[in-house]
Amino acid sequence: MSSTTASAPHRPVALVTGAARRIGRAIALELGAQGWALALHHRRSDEQAQSLATELRERGTPVSVLQADLADESQTRSLAESVVAAFGRWDAVVNNASLFEYDDIAAFSYEALEQHLRTNTAAPVLLAQRLHTHLKTRPGEQGCVVNLLDQKLWNPNPDYLSYTLSKAALESANTLLAQALAPVVRVCGVAPGVTLLSGPMSESGFAQAHTMTPLGRSSTPQDIAQAVAFLLKAPAVTGTTLVVDGGQHLAAQSRDVLFLTPHP
Repeated sequence: MSSTTASAPHRPVALVTGAARRIGRAIALELGAQGWALALHHRRSDEQAQSLATELRERGTPVSVLQADLADESQTRSLAESVVAAFGRWDAVVNNASLFEYDDIAAFSYEALEQHLRTNTAAPVLLAQRLHTHLKTRPGEQGCVVNLLDQKLWNPNPDYLSYTLSKAALESANTLLAQALAPVVRVCGVAPGVTLLSGPMSESGFAQAHTMTPLGRSSTPQDIAQAVAFLLKAPAVTGTTLVVDGGQHLAAQSRDVLFLTPHP
């Protein structure tokens, strides 16, 4: 694990996992603009994470870049320790990093499920636990966990089976953690819809999928970042999820949108 120390004595500190790219990057930029100091986690995207850190520092945001494989329990524990070491405090974690690999019932295996559960479920639970332990050393202060989920939990289909099971477990963990960690830590979720092109989806397929909602648009990275920022500063909200998807979860789909739109 590598880190760049940053002092932020008067700012709340948020750890954003998977912060180097895509939605994680948008979340980091939004939180930086709202006055948070940031621990930017990545697994293998050091160059992109360092570039984002430079951009944030130029805007006056204290930043630390931290590397860890969240599928590894010891590295995840060390990640939590590194946040406190870098800033001297820790106030929130945004569990954005996610393993997203395709399988279905025909391809299902113990190994595929375990890999998804380690990164997508176990790591967020452990980081919430470590945040709670830290905040108990600061009596009277409250922290927050925001878990990135998926609208398909409310609009299920059997594609991406292991990924979906891991996110379903994390959604249940929202409730359990909100109960177990109160009143010290609030635990919330944000469930995006079709937000960015991923996997084998084509540009035209993504553009079509993005409009397949009651509102005629799905979520953008900025929509997700704003929802995360709201929850981090909403002291009366815990144990619930904001589904930010243009209403996609209201329109039943039998397959993942990848298979409902043109793709290579």
